[in-house]
Amino acid sequence: MSNLQVLMIMALEMCLGSIAYAAQGIITFYTPPYVPCNKFYRVKCTGATNQGVPQLCKGGSVVVKIVHLCHSGCQGTIDLSKEAFSSIANPDAGKIKIEYNLA
Repeated sequence: MSNLQVLMIMALEMCLGSIAYAAQGIITFYTPPYVPCNKFYRVKCTGATNQGVPQLCKGGSVVVKIVHLCHSGCQGTIDLSKEAFSSIANPDAGKIKIEYNLA
């Protein structure tokens, strides 16, 4: 067996091994009717929901477009992209208090 064949077999085993030991989790999805709000909101960090994150709010605000409306259990909750979150607060906080209004 040539060195190339041995390397190809090793690479194949590594790929198959990663499939066998894949991480597990859960996933959800949206179903029709889709209810995109398509409104823009200005969001501002007002403080921490947990303690111990220094320099939490960065000041200023970010304007975001609402692309899906949650039907129940999440009123007053806005999921931001990491980039949008990072523009107003330290992402290490994970969850922050906000003020928001139509932009």
